[in-house]
Amino acid sequence: MNPLNLVRNIGIMAHIDAGKTTTTERILYYTGRSHKIGEVHDGAATMDWMVQEQERGITITSAATTVFWHLNNEAYKINIIDTPGHVDFTVEVERSLRVLDGAIAIFCAVGGVEPQSETVWHQANKYNVPRICYVNKMDRAGADFFKVMDQIREKLHATPVAVQLPIGAEDDFIGIVDLITNKAYAWEETDNGSVYDEIEIPEDMKDMVAEYRTNLIEGAVEDDETLFEKYMEDPDSITAEEIIGQIRKATLDLRICPVMCGSSFKNKCVQPLLDAIVNYLPSPLDIDHVKGINPKTEQEEIRKADPKEPFCALAFKIATDPFVGRLCFFRVYSGTRERIAKIVQMHANKQLPLEEISAGDIGAAVGFKLIRTGDTLCVENKPLVLENIKFPEPVVNIAIEPKVTADLDKLDQSLAKLVEEDPTLFVHTDENSGQTILSGMGELHLDIIMDRLKREFGVEVNSGRPQVAYKEAFTQTIQHREVYKKQTGGKGKFADIEFTMGPAEEGVHGLQFVNEVKGGVLSAEFIQATERGFKGALSNGVLAGFPVENLKVTLTDGSFHPVDSDALSFESAAHIAFKEAGLKAGAVLMEPIMRVEIHCPDEYIGDVTGDLNKKRSILREVIADIGFQTIKADVPLAEMFGYITQLRSLSSGRANFNMELSHYAPVPEALAEVVIKKAKGLLFI
Repeated sequence: MNPLNLVRNIGIMAHIDAGKTTTTERILYYTGRSHKIGEVHDGAATMDWMVQEQERGITITSAATTVFWHLNNEAYKINIIDTPGHVDFTVEVERSLRVLDGAIAIFCAVGGVEPQSETVWHQANKYNVPRICYVNKMDRAGADFFKVMDQIREKLHATPVAVQLPIGAEDDFIGIVDLITNKAYAWEETDNGSVYDEIEIPEDMKDMVAEYRTNLIEGAVEDDETLFEKYMEDPDSITAEEIIGQIRKATLDLRICPVMCGSSFKNKCVQPLLDAIVNYLPSPLDIDHVKGINPKTEQEEIRKADPKEPFCALAFKIATDPFVGRLCFFRVYSGTRERIAKIVQMHANKQLPLEEISAGDIGAAVGFKLIRTGDTLCVENKPLVLENIKFPEPVVNIAIEPKVTADLDKLDQSLAKLVEEDPTLFVHTDENSGQTILSGMGELHLDIIMDRLKREFGVEVNSGRPQVAYKEAFTQTIQHREVYKKQTGGKGKFADIEFTMGPAEEGVHGLQFVNEVKGGVLSAEFIQATERGFKGALSNGVLAGFPVENLKVTLTDGSFHPVDSDALSFESAAHIAFKEAGLKAGAVLMEPIMRVEIHCPDEYIGDVTGDLNKKRSILREVIADIGFQTIKADVPLAEMFGYITQLRSLSSGRANFNMELSHYAPVPEALAEVVIKKAKGLLFI
């Protein structure tokens, strides 16, 4: 077991194609974890082990591995999770960041801060994850280290601090100047990766290096009175160790983000990046403790990062392995767990058996049948529930059925396993058509699921066209009374409720239930049953059966019958009341609006913007660059199916785009009428 101060739990996050997996492959190589560099474009990357990843050259599922890096005569254990960059798989980033201590944010030196860069950055902010920045692809045409620094500051509202400067750019990129040691290093290609040597700082860079180094040191010492006085007496007396210590402290406090650069594909500057992981990112001891709720006392408790504390871990991922079965990935926050099930350390899709796992480590266990993503694992006599992981809702639906009727049960079992693995995948049966509906984060997400059903589970399916996952909402608050009576031969049914119903307060998702019944008119059991009834009704809206985004119900009065009333009566009354009152509360149809960013050469900009105008889009911004422009717009998802084909046609294949969910907005009345009729089976187009 490594001492906790020598452990780093980190994630690698970025926009698609920024070079996350390539960087991870170089880390595996230079730490000795692999003896051959696997290339993404060859389908040979160690961490992209799924067939679909190798074929498409993208990361779909986050993969974990462990490496060791030697620095200052110490062996540091680094647990790494390589996450996807495509927005459809953002759940993988979300759950990884929930359990990691630090992260490397990778940016393309040409593309800079791109849409998914912003998404993952905000996710890291949510979990207070310290991070370092790595500007990759410095060898590419158009690479600009300083432009990316400016974008990190302006778009991400962060404080980037350069700890290196690039020597050259594009084809002339050869290495870096380390501003802390004031030394320059150049890399040379060999048959076994790259080697580097110390060189003289280029003459034309000396003034810039001096300026950036002075700013770096002054920024480092200003928060430490002793160091500041030492610097004032003799600026050259500040040691590299003192500068690193201050940068580390500011990084852990989320005040700054150290910025490095390199070219992972050309094997340049990966070794200093590993040094930076050790120097600037936190150990489990820096995180100190985790908070949770004791389910018995309902009081907040903490668990310290100590192997001797009561065992506490968070399950952050479930995966199905064809050889070992169900795998539960978990992060241990405190205590030590000996082998009750088979515990393994992961290296992509391979497992290394462990005898025990302790605080600060990440591993997986085989044999847990009931655990779900977000569950807490703890000892029985010291229970604790950690904060769960929240996942976005799906925006695209498709109807599916097995090609062979005999595969119906097999399909159900396969979908159940996939839903266990992926919290953003939903399956339900449409009440009107009886079809199985699969809901996911986008067309690519569902395409991958269909492919996995065929390859991994041996189930071939027919699917309908992708459909928008609409929602319903209410625009008015109205008052309603519902009296539910049912008389049969024996005991009858009776419930009487009076309430107001309308849109929930801003920021609330689902049901906001307020009890204002005075004087014990209704028992707690009947009030809870009423709340359950309204909550259950949200899944089937009043217009066309789409889920209701949010709802506020204030229960103001009611009455019951001493013989005929029971909890089920009040639950049924709430269901019926929801339908009756909903028709009077200004119900509207809501559609997902996507934040779209299109990179387009100058000569096609007119055609592309003209096409966007036909798609009910709202143009937000057009940013001009050399030779191309970036269009930012809000576009309804319904208009974006198959857009990549249209865009290629409009731009001779030279434009590309990214999109992610921005918000939900009301559907125009005429269009809403068509959608509702189609949903009810009254219109076939």
